[in-house]
Amino acid sequence: MPRMAASERRAALARAALAVVVRDGVHAATTRAITAEAGMPLASFHYAVASREELLRDVIGLVVAGEGAALLGSPGLDAPDLRSAVREVLGSYLDLVKSHPGREQAMFELTQAALRSPGMSDLPAQQYAAYRGLASEVLDQGAARFGVRWGVPTDDLAAFANALTDGATLAWLATRDDEAVDRMLDLAADAIAAHARPLEEK
Repeated sequence: MPRMAASERRAALARAALAVVVRDGVHAATTRAITAEAGMPLASFHYAVASREELLRDVIGLVVAGEGAALLGSPGLDAPDLRSAVREVLGSYLDLVKSHPGREQAMFELTQAALRSPGMSDLPAQQYAAYRGLASEVLDQGAARFGVRWGVPTDDLAAFANALTDGATLAWLATRDDEAVDRMLDLAADAIAAHARPLEEK
């Protein structure tokens, strides 16, 4: 195996850990399984990362970064009005779920496993802070694009949007009912866009 910098090895291990969790579940993501997936010797694990728990934090960052690239590059912000833009972005998110259902299931599983593990008990809060930060960035871009402000704190609206997308994700994973989840996202877009206010309105 070619010599790799510690940062490159760590990134490769995070990708391997994600692949193991998606395929086999969080319980299967042992250091041995992760290094085997990455094609690295077991001894190389701690050269790059301090612990399995630390690496799972990198997995969350990896997934959020991928979702951010997809959503911030969504054509939704080219829509003719804010409500349409919100709906387009939500639709882009659902398309991402549909294209990687195992990954989304793995992220829910990782949250639940962390809540039951003292060594990872802070991981869900970190995970949802990252989601909220991404949603806030999308909302800020939408407000700037359409010349509005949000009538509630953006951080609160981002948390609300995350709750709505979590529900839509679970509903789709459980039922694979595209039409029902599309209707859910229509309502979600209405609820989010209803908080837009003209810039001059106090």
